[in-house]
Amino acid sequence: MVLGGFSSSPLYSSSLTLYTCSFLVFKPYAGVSTAILLFTKTNSGGTDFVWFYDVDADGWSLDDKRAPLLADDKLGAVPTAELTAEEHTKNNLPDVLTRWQLRNTTERERLRTAQSFCIPKVDIATQGYDLSLNRYKEVVHEEVGHRAPKDILANLAKLEVEIQQGMEELGALLK
Repeated sequence: MVLGGFSSSPLYSSSLTLYTCSFLVFKPYAGVSTAILLFTKTNSGGTDFVWFYDVDADGWSLDDKRAPLLADDKLGAVPTAELTAEEHTKNNLPDVLTRWQLRNTTERERLRTAQSFCIPKVDIATQGYDLSLNRYKEVVHEEVGHRAPKDILANLAKLEVEIQQGMEELGALLK
């Protein structure tokens, strides 16, 4: 069921809760994003929220060699040394475990722009039980300012004049 698809209402299945996270670290075995689905027994009739975590890195390079990006004591889901914020960008696994423990509390308050967040079952049902992370994750695009095309053309014209003057000076030196 994890790899094969879902019934028409997978989140209503007896006593299972569904959690998923996007994974990009299975190369060379898979060159596409991979979702990991974790089911836990609820004993209360179903799932109210689905927890998503967008894993960017697992501590290893994404090329075919899969070389470590950190020292051995900072690799894996439970490293023996604490990771800095910069090292977190190279190994998200300890954070996955930390936030997983909070999935029923503070994780539900996270915005959909965060690395992890919860989605109500109702929203997933509305989307036809599509569990794609990108269906629910909100991406904030940074606005980039550009110079006006007229300003760019004026600058190019000025540079062209300087180039022509320089070429004339060089030509005069060669005479």
